[in-house]
Formats: sequence, structure tokens, C-alpha cells
Amino acid sequence: MTENIHGSIAVIGVGLVVLGAGLGIGKLAASAMEGIARQPEATNKIQTAMLIAAALIEGIALFGIVICIIALNS
Repeated sequence: MTENIHGSIAVIGVGLVVLGAGLGIGKLAASAMEGIARQPEATNKIQTAMLIAAALIEGIALFGIVICIIALNS
């Protein structure tokens, strides 16, 4: 019985991680596009910062998904 509860919680956790990462990257991209529209001369700096931040968000999301999968298997 407890295995089913752990599995359900892990699946909900994966969903929350994916939702959070999607919202974070969406907000990041929207802000970057707004910044580029306001200051086109800063495009390269904004894109570099955006890519680094997106990679960090995806890394954290991957880490969260791995934790949920480990919880699912234990």
C-alpha cells in the first residue's frame, strides 16, 4: 500500500518539477525578449545571460526529476 502512495507522490513531484521549469524558462525568455526590444544593442549580452540561466533552470529540473525517480524506485 505504501508503495502506491510513494509512487503517486513521486509522479506529482515530477509534474511539479516540469511545470516549474517550464514556467521559469518561459518567464526568462519573455524577459529577455523584452530586454532585447528595449535595447537592441545589448542583444549578445542578454542572450548569453539567458542561455546560462536556462541551462541552470534545466539542470535543477533534471536534478528534481532524478530525485523523484529515485523516490519512485525506493
